[in-house]
Formats: sequence, structure tokens, C-alpha cells
Amino acid sequence: MQKIMVLGILLIVGSTQVLQAQTKYKILETKDIDMKLSGTSTLHNWTMETQTFTGEAQFGFKSGNIQLNSIKSLSFNLNVTDLKSGEKGLDKNAYKALKTDQYKDIVYKLSSAKVMSEKNGKYLIKTQGNLSIAGVTKDVAMDVYAVVNKDGSITCTGSDKLLMTDYQVKPPKFMLGAMKTGDAITLNYTIVYKKDLL
Repeated sequence: MQKIMVLGILLIVGSTQVLQAQTKYKILETKDIDMKLSGTSTLHNWTMETQTFTGEAQFGFKSGNIQLNSIKSLSFNLNVTDLKSGEKGLDKNAYKALKTDQYKDIVYKLSSAKVMSEKNGKYLIKTQGNLSIAGVTKDVAMDVYAVVNKDGSITCTGSDKLLMTDYQVKPPKFMLGAMKTGDAITLNYTIVYKKDLL
């Protein structure tokens, strides 16, 4: 009888751990999230920004679901035309250069991650993943900084430098070629993932 009870407890604990391991997080729609593409031109620097994007992740914890120790998956999906600079001409040329008539989204999918503990509840995550822009996918390495918030949500921030030509994107020109954008761009992001209770 005792063996049966012990076995039952082990099965319950084991199934609970499996459920926790499969818990998904989704990007929380809040004013705290942000995605920016920034670059230079012969006239001035430029930035295109949005707070509209989607994604999900699976995080692993230890020490009573407090300490983050792994990431099983992570993704985000951004509709390019949601990026706005405040200048219609710049936006129009950027959308054309990014081939939004064929490829509407910028997509990132994590392939591997190593979580490192940092001070004050912050974590440095060394990631490797696939970033798709204008129909071209590249393997990219990014340092992501994560914080587990009091409400259980997880804020991820980071920055990555890219070359448009690596994604077969021709840097846009404006005003009959008088204004030319530089090849290098920077992707900055703040993403908040919240546990999906559905």
C-alpha cells in the first residue's frame, strides 16, 4: 500500500513538472514593449519604431520556479509596415527596399540559448537563432538580457547590428539620390513575455 502511495505521489509530481516545462509565454501587449530599426544617411540619422508585434517562448526554471535556467524556444514576428519613422517618404522607400510586397514580416526563431546568472535578478542569455528579413534567413548570435518580474512576466532586451546587404536589401535612396542611407542598421528591442494561461 505504501509503495502504491509513493508511486502515485511520484506520478503527480512528475506530471506537474511536465506541465510546468510545457508552459508557454506570449508577448504581452503593453506600452513597455518596443522594436526599433535605426540607421544613418547622408542627411541625418533615422529610426523606425513599433510597439506592435507577436511571439512566444518557453522558459525553464529551477529553485521553486524562481531562478531562470533555460530557454526551450523563443520567437517574434514583426509586420514591416508597422514600423514608422514619422516621415512618409522614408517609410515608403524603406518598405520598398524591404520587399514588403513579397515578404511582409521580419521573423526571428531561437535555435539555442545559454542562460548566465547576473546580479540583481538579471540574466545574460547567449543566443543563436535565425533572423529572416526580406525573404533571406541568416544565423545570428545575440546577447539578450532578461529580468523575471514580480508578476512572473519576463522582460527581454537587446541590440544587434546588421548589414542590409547581407539580406539582399539595397540601402534606400531619397530625393533623386541626394539622400542615401547607410548599409549598417541596428535592431533594438524590449519584449515582455507573459505566461499564457489559455
